[in-house]
Amino acid sequence: MNEAFANRHRQFTMASRNLSSLLLVALLVFAFSAGSHAGSIAVYWGQNGNEGGLADTCNSGIYSYVMLAFLTTFGNGQTPVLNLAGHCDPPSGTCTGLSSDIRACQSQGIKVLLSLGGDSSSYSLSSSDDAASVATYLWDNYLGGSSSSRPLGDAVLDGIDFDIEHGGPDHYDELAKQLSDLGSQAGTKVYLSAAPQCPFPDQSLGNALQTGLFDYVWVQFYNNPSCDYSSGVSGLSSAWGTWTSSLSSSIVFLGLPASPDAANSGYIPPDDLTSQVLPAINTASNYGGIMLWSRYYDRNSGYGEKVKSSV
Repeated sequence: MNEAFANRHRQFTMASRNLSSLLLVALLVFAFSAGSHAGSIAVYWGQNGNEGGLADTCNSGIYSYVMLAFLTTFGNGQTPVLNLAGHCDPPSGTCTGLSSDIRACQSQGIKVLLSLGGDSSSYSLSSSDDAASVATYLWDNYLGGSSSSRPLGDAVLDGIDFDIEHGGPDHYDELAKQLSDLGSQAGTKVYLSAAPQCPFPDQSLGNALQTGLFDYVWVQFYNNPSCDYSSGVSGLSSAWGTWTSSLSSSIVFLGLPASPDAANSGYIPPDDLTSQVLPAINTASNYGGIMLWSRYYDRNSGYGEKVKSSV
């Protein structure tokens, strides 16, 4: 009886060890998979009236971040101008109808940010006071403050995106600090993101990024042959390594054109992205996923849908 019991005990112990080993392997495989495909997709919306509505963009299930593009005029004493192409007309108040769409996006956990700048030369910051003035305007008209003339209605955006492509770099670091401080004073979080060009450091946003205040940085790996896919996987991944190691406090995204027509260079075919490029970059501890320019091109090409499961 004792020998039979001992045999059964040994068998039970071995079975338990085997089960534990299998569970450990499963957990390691899961952890590896999660670490390899832990990214999200960000997209710019607002510069083409044929790209569909904001709510439809969020309902697509593709994106985790949507940047409303763009506040094309601000700073230097100018009256700020919101330009959402054919979607609505801010001066006549028709953009306030986007409030319900913004809230619908946010109810799905999607962060919605207002993007400053873009390919316009009508913005600049002339001084520290100017930066503070712009920050107050953004807080009162798009974030947690109050104003009688909120262009997007009473919806509160999650934050501000810096897509500064023209003019000097002065005072954008102060604008970022002011926005962050306004949120802190109100007990809320103002998310900050930026879209620098892939040559490092970015001429317009280098100083601002050094503040360490930016939660998300979607580096534009397009229209820059020296560091985008035109330079091959090795050239791109080398530039990526410089960005991720220099922005340890930010989550970094690979910014891409969603179709060959969306940029002069830097387009990566979906199969190349998933088989060659992502494996070379997604091991970075602060890898966040990809950013696409823009919803219009992505809607036509289906790029985001094709790569989402691999990002």
